[in-house]
Formats: sequence, structure tokens, C-alpha cells
Amino acid sequence: MKLGIVGLPNVGKSTLFNSLTKGGAEAANYPFCTINPNIGMVVVPDERLGVLAKMYHPKKMVHATIEFVDIAGLVKGASKGEGLGNQFLANIREVDAIVHVVRCFQDDNVVHVDGQVNPIRDIETIQLELIFSDLEILERRIEKTSRLIRNDKKAAKELELQKSIKAHLESDQLAKTFEVEGDEEKLWFNSYNLLTDKPVIYVANVAEEDLISDGNNPEIEKVKIYAKEEQSEVIVVCARIEEELLELSEEEKVEFLEDLGIEESGLEKLIKASYDLLGCFSFLTIGDDEIRAWTIKAGTKAPRAAGKIHTDFERGFIRAETVNYQDLVDCDSYNVARTKGLIRLEGKEYVVQPGDVIQFRFNV
Repeated sequence: MKLGIVGLPNVGKSTLFNSLTKGGAEAANYPFCTINPNIGMVVVPDERLGVLAKMYHPKKMVHATIEFVDIAGLVKGASKGEGLGNQFLANIREVDAIVHVVRCFQDDNVVHVDGQVNPIRDIETIQLELIFSDLEILERRIEKTSRLIRNDKKAAKELELQKSIKAHLESDQLAKTFEVEGDEEKLWFNSYNLLTDKPVIYVANVAEEDLISDGNNPEIEKVKIYAKEEQSEVIVVCARIEEELLELSEEEKVEFLEDLGIEESGLEKLIKASYDLLGCFSFLTIGDDEIRAWTIKAGTKAPRAAGKIHTDFERGFIRAETVNYQDLVDCDSYNVARTKGLIRLEGKEYVVQPGDVIQFRFNV
């Protein structure tokens, strides 16, 4: 899973990235502080691994991870190269989803690129640049497809689709709201990898007092209303608090959050939102060498899940020996779970479920 953190300059992107990944990205009070994208891996918290580790005492425990990319601040005109915009937009095309950081705090000591805080204007500035970039991609595609229609019957059909998408974008609408009909058209549409088709999580970056007061901030409400209309999610985070949490032990973090009246950190909220957004979850594997979480999409069948571990597992898949995590913990032993008939042998058509602990049988 790869997520790109975007937003205007000085909205708290790099501060948030640092707190998520401990990556040490430079965070300073001037535009375009981030020039090249910063990349960091984040461990996905999973209490189940710790519980299983106490049962099995493996040599190592491996969590699932999410890759975050901190992309430099975009400004009006980015699609035409303003502020090195083209380079940054190219980086966004490589991610699975976009984490759009929106400034919802007032601070005279942190300059705003447009002079004042206005989250909806800021969101629309970014979105407009993404639309412009998508239009540029489509114009190139249309030019290429137009040359093929004489010798390719399908090209004429695809050209019609491309022109329809272009008209949709030109009316300031996002690609994700374009209705695609037909399997072939969906394949073409997906191949364009349009920026405005990517799922988005809005991160409302607030002052500490707003986070503690449960987000009673009119700017946050504006972002929530805007996001609801496009069926996106909003999480409220104080990047400064997340930064402070970096210096604390796990016990101190829990105490600090409790003192603030906050149930979970911004990192935990963002990871949960990311998994939900992309329809993902983790299944578990156990062994003497390691206990590990593997991230897959909901609806993944057993052979494909096995392929996450090794391509040989998928190629030579025989069956999946599966037990529910909670059943395994309640039995406190794999053998007891087997005796109680809780171990299932699943075939190639089995769809892996959240909470599955699996041992794959294969032969190559």
C-alpha cells in the first residue's frame, strides 16, 4: 500500500510525515521546503501479532507496512510547472491513494501561501491542478488514439470514451465521478491512471486546543461537508501533537493521549482510514521462524493470498489450512483448535476473511 501526502505549502505535510514515519523530512516555514519526495515505511499496529508471539515464541514478528510519500507543496499553476509542479504531480501518479493535508489552524508565525487560512479554497486549488494534469494526459492519449482509428476498430470506441472523460473534467468534475460502462471501457479508463480518480483521505491539521475540544472548529466542519459530497473521509489530526508523541515510550504515549482525552493517535486513525478506503485487511501466518501479517484486498481468494508470501505458493497451491484468530487464542493451542474441529481446509475458491490465520499447503 502506497499513499501520497499532498497539500499546499506550509499546511503541515512534512511535520505529519515525520511523525508517521520518523523519517526526518525537513519541515520549515517557507514554500517548497520539500523538493524531492520523502519516502518512509510505517508499521501497521496489530495487537494480534503480540498475542500470537506469546503463544508461539517465534524468532521474529513481522508487521504489515504502509509506504508514505511526502510530496512537495503544490500551488496554483502546478500543472503548468509553477513551483516545480509537473515533477511533483508525476510522483502522485505512483500512489494508490492520496492523503490530502488541509490547514485548519490559525498561526501568524506560519505563513500561508495565499495569505489566509481557507481550507475549501485550498482543497479546490489542489483539485483544479490535478484536473489540469489529467486533461494534459488525456489530450496526449486522444492524439495517439486518433492516429489509430483507421486501422483499429476498437480505437474509435476508445476515442469516444477519452473525449467524454475530457469533457467531464473540463466541467471541473473529478474523474472518480465519471460513470464508466462496460468491462472494456473500465480497462481503458483504469489504464489512464488519472489523478482525480484516486481515492482521497482529507487530514484536517488543527491546533492542539481544537483536537482536545473534539474538533469544534468551523473550518473542520466545512472540510467534512465538502468531503461527504465526494464520498471521501476526513480525519482530524494535530501534527504537532503527533510530533511530540515521537519522543515518548509506548507507556508514555498512552498516558499522554489519556491526559488529552484522545482515544488513538493520528497515525492509528490514518492507518485505519487507509485500510478502509482501499478495502484492505491483514491475514496472519504462524511458524517457528516468524509470525507475520500480510495485507490483501477484500475479496482475495486463497491462492492469490498465498502468492503474497511467494509466487511458488500460488503456482503450486493445494489448499489453505485456516483457523479464526479468536478461536485459536481461545483454544491457546493449534492442536486443541484442531481437536475441536476449528481448523478448516479451504480450496482455490475460498475468499480469505479478516481474522484468518492460514498455513498454505503447496507443491511445485
